[in-house]
Amino acid sequence: MVGVVALVWAGLAYAALPLIWRHYEHQRGLEGREMVTRTSQGIPGDPLNVGFVGSPSDVVCAFHAAGWAPADPVTLASSLKIVGSVVLDRPYPAAPVSALYLDGRREDLSFQRAAGRSADTRHHVRLWRALENGEEGRPVWLGAASFDRGVGFSRYTLQVTHHIDADIDAERDGLIAALTRAGVVDGVYEVTGVGQTLMGRNGGGDRYYTDGEIALARLTPDCAARAGSAPETLPGPPAVEWKNRVWRSLRSVLQSPPPSTR
Repeated sequence: MVGVVALVWAGLAYAALPLIWRHYEHQRGLEGREMVTRTSQGIPGDPLNVGFVGSPSDVVCAFHAAGWAPADPVTLASSLKIVGSVVLDRPYPAAPVSALYLDGRREDLSFQRAAGRSADTRHHVRLWRALENGEEGRPVWLGAASFDRGVGFSRYTLQVTHHIDADIDAERDGLIAALTRAGVVDGVYEVTGVGQTLMGRNGGGDRYYTDGEIALARLTPDCAARAGSAPETLPGPPAVEWKNRVWRSLRSVLQSPPPSTR
C-alpha cells in the first residue's frame, strides 16, 4: 500500500502536475528569465506583463498605428520640459520615462499615450528585446506596461517620480486591445510572468496587483493591417485558465471602491 501511494505521489509531483502547470510551451526560450525589472539602485521595479513578437520596425509601426508615441530620451532639456508640462498643465506627448533595467540592461524602446492634457497622467510601456528568435523565428520583446496616475515622491528614495495605478493587468489588457483594434495583431497568448501578486511594490514604492501572466501579442509582419476575423487566441494550460478565472473574481473585489463611512 505504501508503495502504491509513493508511486501515485511521484507520478503527480514529477509528471502530471508539472505538465499541467508548464506554461512556456508557446515561448520555451523565456523559461527561467527574470520577470521583474530593477531601478538604477537595484530596487525591484515594475513587473513584466506584456510581450510582442516582431521585428523592431514591426513594433514601432504597430505602436504608431495604435496612437502611441515613442518617449523622448531622458536629458536635461526633456526633464525640464516634463516638469513644465506637469506644473503648467501643458501637453508633452513624447515625455520621457525613467530608466528601468532587465538583466542589467535598460529598456530598448519605450512608448506612451497621453491620458490628460499634461504628462501628469499617461499610459506607458518599456520594452526589452528578450529573444533574437522565438518559436516563430522572429524577435520576442518583453515589456512592463502601467498607468501613471500622478506625480509625487518615491517611497524609497524621496525622488520625484510618477506613481502608477495598482491594477497593472488593466493596463496590459488595454494595450493589447488597442493594438488589436489597430489591426496589427494576428495572435495572442500568455506566458508566465512574475506570478500571482496581491501586494507588490515597484521601484517607487507603489502597490500593484496582478494575475502574474504576460500577454504576448504576435504582430503582423511588416505592420500589414489585418482584415477579417479576430486574431488567433492560443489557450493556456487548464490549471492556468482556472487560476485566471478565480483571479478575475478577486480582481473585481480589488477594483471596488471602499464602502462609504458617511
